[in-house]
Amino acid sequence: MHINSDQLAIHRTVVLTSVRVVDTVTSSDLAGPTPCAGWTLTDLLAHMTVQHRGFAAAARGHGADLNQWDPATVADAVAADPGGTYADAAADVLDAFAAPGVLEASFVLPEMGPGATFPGSTAIAFHFIDYIAHGWDVARSLGRPFALPDDVVAAALPLVLAVPDGDFREAAGSPFGRAVPVGAPGGALDRILGHLGRSPAWTATASTGRGVD
Repeated sequence: MHINSDQLAIHRTVVLTSVRVVDTVTSSDLAGPTPCAGWTLTDLLAHMTVQHRGFAAAARGHGADLNQWDPATVADAVAADPGGTYADAAADVLDAFAAPGVLEASFVLPEMGPGATFPGSTAIAFHFIDYIAHGWDVARSLGRPFALPDDVVAAALPLVLAVPDGDFREAAGSPFGRAVPVGAPGGALDRILGHLGRSPAWTATASTGRGVD
């Protein structure tokens, strides 16, 4: 799995769309449920924020610093200013991913395992997929749409379908839950969500579905 230089623009679109959704979060929303089982919106936003910081650090050669990946380091800031804190982290990762040679750089991603290292083209593909899912998670938690351009969804679909499914997704620490069936007519975004373990029909009053850990 990898992303090419032309696809960096669609990655940026996904991240900026998530920024606009998170900007609508209020303090009264933070304790609410999300499609990520067991996570409140605060938990999800802390994860999303620190993942931006971690991937930005990895792009700059500092991914082995575990502090960069610890949600506890951003939790208070997220609770105090969810929109602003998230937007700052998103701007940081977009800046890091815009650096010359980033697709050929070596990213250390410790959450993938001790010493795990990936080429930038693969690491950014991971990030791209995560933020389609997470952007939708936040939007659905708020009862809002997560609208992506058709060309972005079309480009994302083959990358997402390349993510393997199987019993291993049920293990603790798996990044995605088992794929779930999507009913007809099931557009491309619904197929993406289903393959990443989310029910497109999830609502905040439901407790089913599992998101990215």
